[in-house]
This record gives sequence, structure tokens and C-alpha cells, in this order.
Amino acid sequence: MSDEHPTSDAGEDALDDVRDTERDEVGAPDADAWAKACAEDLAAEKARRRAQNGQPPGSAAEELRKLVDAVADKLSGLQSPLFGAVAGGAAQQMVNQVVQQAKAAVEPVIERNPDVFDHLATAGTELLAAYRSAVAAQERRWTARDTAPGPRDEGTGSGEHIDLD
Repeated sequence: MSDEHPTSDAGEDALDDVRDTERDEVGAPDADAWAKACAEDLAAEKARRRAQNGQPPGSAAEELRKLVDAVADKLSGLQSPLFGAVAGGAAQQMVNQVVQQAKAAVEPVIERNPDVFDHLATAGTELLAAYRSAVAAQERRWTARDTAPGPRDEGTGSGEHIDLD
């Protein structure tokens, strides 16, 4: 009987190693397989959308920072013919100074409160949706009144008949 079953601990360890290897080769179910597959699919979908639409917009704070930088660059590069050649340098310097002051005032606010801009953007979107809903409801009421069948009010005031002949 001892020939059929190994009795030593080394034999049991070897048998466990063989079973583990067989289980790995057969493809034992991975506990995180679903999560891994979902993560891979999500990453592939994000890459596809990024390739199709370009880089998605960042947070509202990042977008505001980009807007301030773009406006500052545009104003800095603007040459105004109204000031003339002599005053042009001084005017350009004044514009640059105003732009730098505006950037210096906006940047700390953006840094301290990035979430505020996200909330403001969300609130603005919801206000716009509410406005659209109100306008659409009013338009439905207006069009329902115009198309309703029935006698039209010709007026109750005293009118004078004018003979055109």
C-alpha cells in the first residue's frame, strides 16, 4: 500500500504543485476576470473616443485657465491703430500690464477653488435646461392657441363702416 500513496510531506507538496499547475493550465476562473475585462473595455473605448473626438475637455477650472490664457495672448498680440505709432508702445505696455494683473487675480482663485467652477458649470447647465424647458412649454401654449378651431373674436368695440367705392 505504501507504493500507491506517498506518505512523506515532500510527496504531498509535489502533488499539490502538480494540482496547482494543472489548475493554472486548465484555466481556473480568475476572481477578477470580470473586473479586468471591464477595465480593458473601458480603456479601449476611451482610446477610441479620444482618437475620434480629440482630447476631452478638462475640469471647469482648467478650461477657465485656458480661456484666460487665450484671451491674454490675443490681447497681448493685438496692435491697435487707434493709438497711433507714438502711443502704440505705451498702449501695448498698458494692455500687457492689465492682462498680467487679471491673470494674477484669477490664478489664485482657480487654484484655491477648482471645485467651485465645476459646480458653477453644472448650475449653469441646469439653468439653461430649465430655461429651454420653460421656452418650449410657452411655445407649445402659443401654438396650441393659434391652431385651436373655433370662432374668432372679431372685437366688441364700435367700428365704423368705411365705403371704399
